[in-house]
Amino acid sequence: MLKYQELINKMTLEEKASLLSGKDFWQTRDIKKYGIPSMFLADGPHGIRKQMADADHLGLNPSYEATSFPTSVSMANTFDVDLIQRVGIALGKEATGQRVSVLLGPGTNIKRDPRCGRNFEYFSEDPYLAGMMTAAHISGVQQSGVSACAKHFAVNNQEFRRLVIDAVVDERALREIYLQPFEIAVKQGNTKTIMSAYNKVNGQYANENEYILNKVLREDWNYEGLVVTDWGGNNDRVLAMKCNSDLEMPTTASETNYDVVRAVESGDLDEAQLDKVVDRILTIIFDTEKAFENVEEVDFNAHHQLAREVL
Repeated sequence: MLKYQELINKMTLEEKASLLSGKDFWQTRDIKKYGIPSMFLADGPHGIRKQMADADHLGLNPSYEATSFPTSVSMANTFDVDLIQRVGIALGKEATGQRVSVLLGPGTNIKRDPRCGRNFEYFSEDPYLAGMMTAAHISGVQQSGVSACAKHFAVNNQEFRRLVIDAVVDERALREIYLQPFEIAVKQGNTKTIMSAYNKVNGQYANENEYILNKVLREDWNYEGLVVTDWGGNNDRVLAMKCNSDLEMPTTASETNYDVVRAVESGDLDEAQLDKVVDRILTIIFDTEKAFENVEEVDFNAHHQLAREVL
């Protein structure tokens, strides 16, 4: 029995499919007649970036006031999980203050190449340290009732040809090095959201990868939370659904939602699978919405002092 089975039963096929992708760059779709609010997802791993005007990839439009904490590489240098959890708590409070439901971080990938342009967002080349820092960060953020989002799942360790590269890795290295931090994020951090990566893993795009999404994440680790694409990281929406990738971001103007509708109508996709994905989306929407019922005023001075303490 799904958590929101009764609500899902009231929805048409098209209404259910409409929830599968964003309504704009940062927000999910709302359905007012069912009381389903939109959910805001925002960067970032070490400071919230919620823009005041239309979103842009370069971050040119101004953002709301937020604390800029040291980057993940600096935080990992502390080897202090309690300190990093305190940073997460501060980020969670700032997220609720800005009505951000999902904070897109921390970056959980392993450092493998010094030329990787996003190494500053990742904690370490050591899987255990990366995992423990990730879990501390997540547990802190989620104390406020919003969701953290471990990213980018998985084997996303370079920026060159990031959208198309095929990360070929054997089973032992995959499990012991590249996946271990994410496993700790799931089992110890209890992350509510995971972001899939752009790249391929052993020949199959991560967002449509049966092995890492179904076998590892859902079956081996018993993960029940939300999987969201990286922005523009969908390649085959129906295949992704079959692999239990839930939410596609940003908006697709409903184009890929129609792919799902047609797949259900043709029998290529079981509607029960669609319902399961919709239930996970509704769960994160309604669970995080509770965080905004009693929002505390953010003490930016205290957060600035915490940022200095990390340094």
